[in-house]
Amino acid sequence: MLLESYKTHFRKTFLLAYPVVISQLGHILVNLTDVIFIGKLGAVTLAACSLGISFFAVFMVFGIGIAYGMTPLVAQSHGAKDYDRCGTLLANGVMINIGTGLLIALLIYLTTPLLYHMGQNPEVVKQTIPFLRIIGFSIIPMMLFVSFKQFAEGLSFTRQAMMITIVADSFNVLLTYSLINGSFGFPALGLVGAGWANFTARCLMALSMSIYVLRSHHFKPYLKEFKRKALSYAESVSIVRLGTPTALQYLFEVGAFSVAAVMVGLIGASHQAAHQIAISLASVTYMAASGLGAAASVRVGNAVGQKNFEQLRRSGITGYIMVIAFMTFNALLFIAGNRILPEYYINDLEVIHIASGLLIIAAVFQLSDGAQVVGLGALRGMGDVKVPTLITLVAYWVIGIPLGYYLGFMLGMGVNGIWYALSVGLTVSAVLLFLRFNQQSRKVIEAARA
Repeated sequence: MLLESYKTHFRKTFLLAYPVVISQLGHILVNLTDVIFIGKLGAVTLAACSLGISFFAVFMVFGIGIAYGMTPLVAQSHGAKDYDRCGTLLANGVMINIGTGLLIALLIYLTTPLLYHMGQNPEVVKQTIPFLRIIGFSIIPMMLFVSFKQFAEGLSFTRQAMMITIVADSFNVLLTYSLINGSFGFPALGLVGAGWANFTARCLMALSMSIYVLRSHHFKPYLKEFKRKALSYAESVSIVRLGTPTALQYLFEVGAFSVAAVMVGLIGASHQAAHQIAISLASVTYMAASGLGAAASVRVGNAVGQKNFEQLRRSGITGYIMVIAFMTFNALLFIAGNRILPEYYINDLEVIHIASGLLIIAAVFQLSDGAQVVGLGALRGMGDVKVPTLITLVAYWVIGIPLGYYLGFMLGMGVNGIWYALSVGLTVSAVLLFLRFNQQSRKVIEAARA
């Protein structure tokens, strides 16, 4: 009976997760394509791309984390069949997310000159700033897209966002190639061209997703309160209260990797280019795993709304089992292809050699990376975000970054030492988050039985 129950959970989680996985992979594959195209322009331009993406990612994940605060609330309301609240959450979520996007875009624009004071190669920074400012403004349409996407995912509609992402990302790849190289009658803009392509594609995604949600018959029962512009201070506070710790969780992790990119930049442009190649490949597997984390969040949230706490625990454990199997495969792939994969990015033998070593380290932390993202998703579905936020703070900023500086610079291990430290931080996070989910899920089951 238990085995049959888990088979059902595997199927439901897979059907919910695979469109999210494909959608997430679509985003990261665009970055991969950009890196491959830009890598042909040389190590300095590739290092500028790495620095720009790392800087942007810190702001982007904070915005996305705020938007993610809406999803478990929608999932819980859907589980409780409170459809009016779903519409109210969407109205408040759109308002909060667009406001957040505007603030982030302005902040990126104003802070880019700080790159000149971070010990980076001046030629790298010179190319980074215009690229970063363009993709910085793309956060506004992206936040609108994410608002409607997270609402739909909270209601277990995931395939439509996948299709929109596939179309937009395909357009982005073509436009990126054209604007970087000056093909098909477009001017050759180099790295800046990749920025304009990303901005255009994100506008297309925002428009398509909003039209789908507002016009589809699937969402009519949920949109009555949205169409009445049911802005609610209480619901806005609920979204921010859940979204802010989620945003901080992402900020602590991605911020740690961005600081790592800056530290690697102090070593040299070749090491920074190699870091970007390895991190872009590791990001592919992470984004796929985050799809399983999103599915765990929705399924756990639905179980909370239904007050089915046995299902809550099994939904979380299912996510863990699936992500461990998936990330084990990815680890073996990185080990087998550690020399081959970097060659698709750049022809520089020094960069390829450094990147191949980093991929072995990336293979080591695959299981931890997958487990921690599912743990965060499952706990978010339960509404448990404060302790997980503290865990990520300790894992990455109390342990990971200081250890990275110690190994990389004081012990002279260079970029490898920095990556070893990041691996330690991910492992600490994964273990503590699993222990937290195990404790909290057992606690709610025991409370329900009492």
